[in-house]
Amino acid sequence: MGLSSAISAAKSGLQASSLRADIAASNVANAATPGYVRRSVTLSESMLGGQSNGVTAIGVSRPQDSAVKAARRELTSDVSQANVLASTWQSISSRIGDTANGNGLFRTFSDFETALSRSVATPESSSSASALLTAARNITSELKSLSGIVSTQRAEADREIAEGVSAVNSALKQVETLNNRLAGANRNSPEAAALLDERQRILDAIAEYIPVQAIERDYGKIDIMTPEGVFLLAGNARTIEFTPTPAFGASQTLASGDLSGISVDGVDITPGASSFGAVSSGMFGALFTLRDQELTDLSDQLDTIASDLINRLSDDAIDPTKTPGDPGLFVDTDPGGGAGLAGRISINAAVDPQQGGAAWRLRDGLEATTPGNAGNQSILKGLFDAFTAVQSVSTSGFQGGYSSTGMAAQIASLAGQARVSHETALSSSQAQYVILLEAERSATGVDLDSQMQDLLLIEQAYAANARVIEVAGKMINSLLDI
Repeated sequence: MGLSSAISAAKSGLQASSLRADIAASNVANAATPGYVRRSVTLSESMLGGQSNGVTAIGVSRPQDSAVKAARRELTSDVSQANVLASTWQSISSRIGDTANGNGLFRTFSDFETALSRSVATPESSSSASALLTAARNITSELKSLSGIVSTQRAEADREIAEGVSAVNSALKQVETLNNRLAGANRNSPEAAALLDERQRILDAIAEYIPVQAIERDYGKIDIMTPEGVFLLAGNARTIEFTPTPAFGASQTLASGDLSGISVDGVDITPGASSFGAVSSGMFGALFTLRDQELTDLSDQLDTIASDLINRLSDDAIDPTKTPGDPGLFVDTDPGGGAGLAGRISINAAVDPQQGGAAWRLRDGLEATTPGNAGNQSILKGLFDAFTAVQSVSTSGFQGGYSSTGMAAQIASLAGQARVSHETALSSSQAQYVILLEAERSATGVDLDSQMQDLLLIEQAYAANARVIEVAGKMINSLLDI
């Protein structure tokens, strides 16, 4: 090998070492960057006149593990769905309360039962009547509050669906743009690697809302479709359609047409729909499940409790002063209002001083005109017996015999079961996600120890090539001095 060949080979080695150092430094700097895939320089022998002339960098490569990546992305949707459901039911269950801690809805019913018992024992006591009235108000207040929370949660789910649809549509447009940029870029360049990483991050963001699959196309492009076979991007990004609801009521449902689903090019992909394209996971899966199924079921259960309470204490046999068929201690302020009874239940105005009534009518009858015998406990005893009687119920999560307090305990139990079920699903999906994430990082992520070792080797290679050029320079100078 002549001096010129040696210098040329060493120069190419210096250039290759410099590029390798830049790539290794980029790997180290981005080791913790989400979606970053480590790079490596692909080198090839450079030939000149049939002889080796050093090395040349032919591109920057990224390791791929499509199977692990696809499985991990699918679990991204599952974890996102489970997280929304678990957090929502944790909040709801805490608000409804439970029988162990004696708080929430169960406590208001238990307190009312206790107040009734005391009133039966001391019918002449005005303080007992006042305590009973307060306990009754607490029941109506708690039921209204819980009904309002359900409506608020449904409205919040609808709003988050709208925001999610906007985010996904924007992300699909970004992928379309990146596809076009990649089609015109050198696939082996650092710029292309950065574009591929960015596209991967956007795909992961989409997967949080809706499960997706990436389909490789020519020129580095991809199409995106759901596991059910609905294309969200096929050359061009398609638009997910959704109409948010400005106001929410208990009677508004998807089935009645009052609420919007989501669709793509006329294909219904609403979670729970009968369409082949119905989405089954992701935040959309969770939000639609809450808005259209689980929260509506909870609203129905609250209505069942309110209806049962009104009916129990409206029994004509309890109060001889009451006009047959009229409501008793608790009333529906809008009898024709349909769903949402728990948000309308109120105390009968006849016993409520705040509405012009009198508390002594709790003892003497709703339509009594004057106070009666102070020791009369018959009506109070009738109320107590009706409230504590075990009656058969078969609707909206209630199957079996319950007293009024027992129904409050049952709805607390149902909320607790839903919380535990979703937390279990979240724990399971998170465990699987972590395993696949570690497998993906092992295959495509940055190992800092390995990168530091590579930097040491690069430094040695750089020094060796620099030494060749230095020696060749001295030899040339020596020849010139002759």
